[in-house]
Amino acid sequence: MINAIGFVELNSIAKGMEVADQMLKTANVQLMLSTATCPGKYITLIYGDVGSVENSIKAGKAMGKEFVIDDLMIANVDEQIFLAMTGSTSIEKIGAIGVIESLAMASLIVAADNCTKASGVQLIELRLGSGIGGKSYVVMTGDVSEVNASMEAGIESIKESGNLVYYAVIPAPHKNFKSILL
Repeated sequence: MINAIGFVELNSIAKGMEVADQMLKTANVQLMLSTATCPGKYITLIYGDVGSVENSIKAGKAMGKEFVIDDLMIANVDEQIFLAMTGSTSIEKIGAIGVIESLAMASLIVAADNCTKASGVQLIELRLGSGIGGKSYVVMTGDVSEVNASMEAGIESIKESGNLVYYAVIPAPHKNFKSILL
């Protein structure tokens, strides 16, 4: 059952690989993502039932020690998080667009989950660190009021961490700009 995700970010690629293996050996979790990111970090994202994810994250943090930069666990995660991370979203119509940019990957995942739970937005993309200098961003769509409500929820969680770079709401995107998002 997929009802929780866990994430560990390390500042060593070699240690990150070692930690990812240990996390998978510790509990019955599934691997969604395990890769090097910019600038020289390593991230692992797992999913499964809450208890298994908790145990796996605990083991990863214990093995990673001083190399662990950040971690998270989200119970009852919105399914859109998976789809947006893997480029599997199916968006038929682009309305208003909201974008949140963060310095940290974990805070952006939490913000994206908060966005989906705050209103009826659809996530278009959730990009974590690779090829963008270690930053992360989420792009969402919906009507203007939904996007504004979701952005407020997401921004608030990132502000708490101090990792907010910038955010934007585009109420009526140009048709050519919309086409690159589909």
